[in-house]
Order: sequence, then C-alpha cells, then structure tokens
Amino acid sequence: MKKQLILSLALVSMIFSCSTDDTADIIINDNSVINNSSGGGSNSDTIFLSGTYTEDLTLDANNTYKLNGSLIMASGTTLTIPACMTIQALSSGANVYIAISQGAKIIANGTADCPIVFTSDASNPQAGDWGGIILLGKAPVNSVTGTNTATSEIASLPYGGNIADDDSGSLNYVRVEYSGGAADGQSENNGFSFYGVGNGTDVNYIQAYAGKDDGIEFFGGTVNVNYISVINAEDDSVDWTEGFSGTLNHVYISNRVSDDKAIEADGYNTDFSNASGVFSRPTVNNLTIVGEGTAAGHAEAIRLRAGTQGIFTNVHITGYLEAFDLDDVDTGNGVISDDLQVTDVTFVDITTKVKNDTTVTFTDADFYTGEGNATATDYATWGADWTIN
Repeated sequence: MKKQLILSLALVSMIFSCSTDDTADIIINDNSVINNSSGGGSNSDTIFLSGTYTEDLTLDANNTYKLNGSLIMASGTTLTIPACMTIQALSSGANVYIAISQGAKIIANGTADCPIVFTSDASNPQAGDWGGIILLGKAPVNSVTGTNTATSEIASLPYGGNIADDDSGSLNYVRVEYSGGAADGQSENNGFSFYGVGNGTDVNYIQAYAGKDDGIEFFGGTVNVNYISVINAEDDSVDWTEGFSGTLNHVYISNRVSDDKAIEADGYNTDFSNASGVFSRPTVNNLTIVGEGTAAGHAEAIRLRAGTQGIFTNVHITGYLEAFDLDDVDTGNGVISDDLQVTDVTFVDITTKVKNDTTVTFTDADFYTGEGNATATDYATWGADWTIN
C-alpha cells in the first residue's frame, strides 16, 4: 500500500438524526490502524481500511478489504473501487463509514451483473451495523450563501458553495446494506448521504437495503440520480432538505408498516436557516412506492413540509392510508404558485390521497392532475441482478 495515511486521527463527528429534526454532538475517537497482511501466489490479502488518505487509493480486485473505522478521502484525492468488489464494514456502528471530502472523488463503477457492494461483516447482519457512504461537494445549499460552506453532521466536514456542476466522481451499480449505525440513542447515519453534491457527479443504479435510518438523503446540492432502489429503510427511504434541486429518475421504494415514510421532503433544514431564501425544488420522474396496504395500517407515503417544492411526474403509490401529507404554510404556497405539482398519478389501495395541513386553501386538482395515468417504473427490468429484496 503506497498510500500516505494520517493515523490515530481524533475526529469530532456529529451524526444527523433523520428521525427527528434535532442535531446531536457526537465525539468519535478514531484510533484505527491499517493492517496489511502479506501473502504470495494466489492467496489474497485482507486489508483493513480507516484513517484519512491524502493520496489516491485504488483498491485491488485480488485483495479483500474491510472497513474498521472512518475512511476519509481528503481534498484532491480519488478512491477507485473496481466492479464486483464487496467491501465489508466492521459491525460496530456509526464510526465506520466512508467520506468523500469536498474536492475529492470516488470512482465506483460496477455493472448489473457485477455490482459493488458495501455490507456488514456480521455473521447475522442487521440494520445499523455500520455507518454508510458520504459524499460532500461544492454545490449550493440554502443554509449558507455564495461560497460559504456548511459543516456536515457526520465527520464535521465542509460542504456547499456555488459550483452547481461540481464533480465528486461516479457511483454506478452500487449497493449499501445494513447501514445507519447509531452513535447514540437518536443519531444515525444514512445509506447514502449527499451533502452539497453537484450535478457533475455521475450517479446511476444505487440501492440502499435494510438501513437503520434513511436510505438516501440529499442535503442541498444539484446532483442527478437515475435508478434508485430503497428497500426496508427503517426511517425515510428518500429524504431531501437544504435546497436540494437535482433530478431523480426512476425511483423504486418498498417499505414495511414498521418503517417510516417513503419520502420525507423539507424545503430547508429547520434546525438552521434558509439563508439563501430558496427552497428545495427537485424534479422526480417515474416514482413507484409500494407499502404493505391499508389493511395493515400503513400510514404515510410522502410527507412534504418546510416549504419544499418539487415537480413530480408519473407517480404510482400502492398500499397507504395517506398518499401525500402536506405541512406548513410555505409548502401550501408552493402548490398555489405551481412550484409543487404532481402530473400523472395512480393511487392503489389508498384511503386519503392528499392531506392538507398547510393552512393554505387548495383543492386536490390544484396539486395533482392526470389521476390514473401513471404506470409503475419497470423495476423488474432495471433492478434485475444487482439489487436484493
């Protein structure tokens, strides 16, 4: 390993809680080391990864890698992971994660028949065994203005800026399993966390499976993601806040009554501020959400709040007591201004299609059109081989 490491690094980390809007200061002392076993011939090495890398790190398909702490790629470095690789993480909770700092990149390009998998090393893996994957970019977030940066609640790293097309690398056919490790009783990681990530980043075919907290969360930024699968996320499957304005194409969500919402969307982070005065406004195309049904008492599919806007097209929702729940006056104003709209939607086994808790008066027809016109995304085709259920 010809890599320069900063070892025994003390990290002051704050882990974001998606189950509440509160933040918590979590101190994580990373005293991990890298142990490289040497071998010859056809015997592969097992290499333990942690610490901060100040030079590029390219993983070798002939070796076996295990995360045993926080792995942070510093600005100017690139982490390259080949197709077909499975990386196990020590099942010790929140302080085991990968963070791609501002100015760094990850190149993780699997294929449908050879995905890249991040999973727990436990013999009986469970949600929350380890942290997750974190990308931090220089794209706009609404909690700061101009070139100012915010600080992530995971690893206390900077994110945000004014470079909409910032490039944090590429993720293609990547699956994260059993993520969401808790640092305390409330604070947990997500499967994928995108902090101010720009649309120069290439993200396609990603799955979050059986996570303790959110499957995928966007903290501002402009990144576009095509083909998203989230299965059995115990908190929200897809979450956005802090002015996220990217495009999500082909999203498949399946969750259980015991899980939280399929989508929880905030216009801004109410723990901080809306410094730039804009709200989240993503574009979401071809969204399919599958719940366990009204008979099972599955509560909400989508909650829209804190002034979030968004343009949804082709939305298919099955098996919830409520399909859309809208909160807060700014969210209602987005409906009136046509900045929060749904075009072509199909409801199957839904009790209440739209619940308006915004105090703004609008009709269902003001919010959505084309009822019955939506078709489910073809998950059986694009999710074949590389996802698990």
